[in-house]
Amino acid sequence: MESGESFKRPHEGLHVWQDAMQLVEAVYEFSANFPDTERFGLTSQIRRAAVSIASNIAEGAARRSRQEYQRFLSIARGSLSELDTQYQIAIRLGFAQQSLPVSDLTNRVFARITALLNALDKPKGAR
Repeated sequence: MESGESFKRPHEGLHVWQDAMQLVEAVYEFSANFPDTERFGLTSQIRRAAVSIASNIAEGAARRSRQEYQRFLSIARGSLSELDTQYQIAIRLGFAQQSLPVSDLTNRVFARITALLNALDKPKGAR
């Protein structure tokens, strides 16, 4: 291996992880102007949930068993539902206006995690 060359991580090629990383960026931008009083409240929670999604996808992809991968994808999907709830709370409380990037990426990541979970549920060799 030449200097400067790095090993490709298992999650880096996953479209679902790439979308989750974009979602993190969109959530940070969405929450940037929340009230200062929410810095340790909703701002922190919504950002942690977004980071948790991408992190759990990555951790699951690095695991050795299909069952562990499914478990971490399931956790990521739970964090995505948590993020969606916090997003809706922020809008209802008037902290921000709806964000098309957050909404679209939330829907896309949910669909991709679900599709990946469904694919992993099938026995090897089944189509």
